[in-house]
Amino acid sequence: MSNAAPGGAFGFLRKDHIVAKPGFNRWKVPPASIAIHLCIGSVYAWSVFNPALTRQFGIVAPAADDWSLSSVVWVFSVAIVCLGLAAAFAGKWLEKVGPRMVGVVAAFLWGGGFLIGAAGIATHQLWLLYLGYGVLGGFGLGLGYVSPVSTLLRWFPDRRGMATGMAIMGFGGGAMIAAPVKGWLLSLYSQAPEYLGAADVVNIVTEGGRRFAETAGGQVEVVVASAQQAMDAFGGEAGVYVVGTGNTGAAATFLTLGIVYFAVMIVAAFSYRVPPEGWVPEGWTPKAETSKMVTRNHVHIDQALKTPQFWQLWVMLCFNVTAGIGVIGVAKTMMSEIYGTTMPLIVTAAFASTYVLMISVFNMVGRFFWASTSDYIGRKNTYHCFFVLGTLLYLSIPFFATAGAANPSVIYLVGFYVATMIIFSMYGGGFATIPAYLADMFGTMHVGGIHGRLLTAWSTAGVLGPLAITSLREMSVGRAIADLSAKVSPEAFAEKFGAPLAQIDQLVAAKTVTIARLMEIAPEGTVDPTPSLYNTTMYCMAALLVMAFFANLFLRPVGDHHHHREDERAAAPAE
Repeated sequence: MSNAAPGGAFGFLRKDHIVAKPGFNRWKVPPASIAIHLCIGSVYAWSVFNPALTRQFGIVAPAADDWSLSSVVWVFSVAIVCLGLAAAFAGKWLEKVGPRMVGVVAAFLWGGGFLIGAAGIATHQLWLLYLGYGVLGGFGLGLGYVSPVSTLLRWFPDRRGMATGMAIMGFGGGAMIAAPVKGWLLSLYSQAPEYLGAADVVNIVTEGGRRFAETAGGQVEVVVASAQQAMDAFGGEAGVYVVGTGNTGAAATFLTLGIVYFAVMIVAAFSYRVPPEGWVPEGWTPKAETSKMVTRNHVHIDQALKTPQFWQLWVMLCFNVTAGIGVIGVAKTMMSEIYGTTMPLIVTAAFASTYVLMISVFNMVGRFFWASTSDYIGRKNTYHCFFVLGTLLYLSIPFFATAGAANPSVIYLVGFYVATMIIFSMYGGGFATIPAYLADMFGTMHVGGIHGRLLTAWSTAGVLGPLAITSLREMSVGRAIADLSAKVSPEAFAEKFGAPLAQIDQLVAAKTVTIARLMEIAPEGTVDPTPSLYNTTMYCMAALLVMAFFANLFLRPVGDHHHHREDERAAAPAE
């Protein structure tokens, strides 16, 4: 009997209308799944937007009225929170209406979210960016994320790990395509601000922490850009630029991406098919499982939440994601701050953008590699690899950052690069392996819905990760500025910033005083504290992985009293 209402306008989207006909090639389904995940996976390249969004008025350097990095990073966090919430509620709906309906709705939300975000950037209304990209776009992320998982598990019951790896691989690879495309679009639509001249030839005054210049047309607010800032932004030269002139290209980039993503996701959603009830691959018969961690029984979606195993898996996913997601959100900024000051000839803006691209590559490859590997070594052993190796790697990052600052050498940069790439491969691998882990623990009857509810761990991590990394970074920045201001000469400070040292709080709030500009007048031999801004964060991330390790270590099979009885199973709708 059809789930669609008779004559319903959207009946063609429901799963009863997309059941595959005999002879259908199941390998036609993964490309549609990957295409949708490539679109929504571009969220992992969010950090590419950070420089542009934090310089909407200043263009080459942040102006007083520009959005702060912490406020911009939280847009990414809201999107991840809404992803988890949408996935939690969409699980049952997905089983009712099918993946095509869910995919179409995801396309409208994700593409439309970009359009509303573009309006927010153009009008400099941060709440519109939060509403569009964060809330609506986040809901689109959640719906697009869950739409292929249970579908591919049904098409590939013989290869659960590989199936979930394929389903989620595209999400990790989305930034691989999006990072260079976003960078290209930003440069295509950008426009350089008005240049007044070198800082030593322009008459600049400081009022309330802001910088102003006298011109023939009157007094205008300006920013003073260093040679590095000007070169990274437009290949320009150091000096004074007028605030409010020029364009970063962010609004037009959002508009373009929204249209393209919508079109691709619609086409992919209409390519979905579901297998007929009772379908199995030709020539395949289920093997008797020898592992106690793989059940042949099933647990109802509501009953799963009453088991300790669900919450142990929730903690494992949450802490693994928290450890990685905060770093992903500021990846480009982190690379530039840690090594940009000590190795400026190597770590350029282009190098940092390539770093974001490689994060996506390893995130994507790790999803397929680790999920497929788990078919052979087991899910539990796979997660042991994530937590033991991940802890060691997070602890190594402060060493590479500090050693690289004290003795600039490519070897420390390579060590940092390799460590973070392995971390991101395991970050993606955790996402791709968890649906198969759930199927092993709870059976396949309600794995789609259970997976959706488990993704609330992702929502929680979407808050904890960026909150931890931005809060700890701001604390480190505050301490660094306080230490540097105690070392600089008050006379040199007043000459550099046009205001006495006593007004440093105002100058910091207006983004006039930064660590980089204080280093320009610091005594010779002063160590730049910028590379060590993330050390505390990495120690905290390592501690989280230690706790996740023990949650996985003590995981045991679900008790028999949680399983469906045969009569209940027969009466339950097939998933």
